[in-house]
Amino acid sequence: MQAFFDLENGNQELKSDLKDLYINSAVQADVAGNRKAVVIHVPYRLRKAFRKIHVRLVRELEKKFSGKDVILIASRRILRPPKKGSAIVRPRSRTLTAVHDAILEDVVYPAEIVGKRVRYRLDGSKIMKIFLDPKERNNTEYKTETFTSVYRRLCGKEVVFEYPVAESA
Repeated sequence: MQAFFDLENGNQELKSDLKDLYINSAVQADVAGNRKAVVIHVPYRLRKAFRKIHVRLVRELEKKFSGKDVILIASRRILRPPKKGSAIVRPRSRTLTAVHDAILEDVVYPAEIVGKRVRYRLDGSKIMKIFLDPKERNNTEYKTETFTSVYRRLCGKEVVFEYPVAESA
């Protein structure tokens, strides 16, 4: 919270963009290899505004928290399925699956997800393989372990991030 406030007051190029923005919470998560990540939850309504300045904001926050990866995630709500006989219909965006997919998109932003595969093991566990856009490879490749551990902590699902191999025809 304090670092966010400092950026708003100190950084001239981000000052006008950060003026109307605020965050819900910030949590520190452990990543494999003695690294840490800062997960910042932003209000769902402000996610588009945060996306506009995402790259610059993350760069500045990573400078402030030396050696920690910063991930911005919109706060979303999961609603339980309606009871039998109820006339209320739950919006698709509030289902568990939709919220988990949206969180996955937030975690890997600015890279885009170009493919997903689910691999079922013999013991019944499953692993999702997420293929990221190769254009963003040099910006996000060093963060793939961070993405994996943050998503596991938020959703409890095992994911592996990869970049698709370009087929030469």
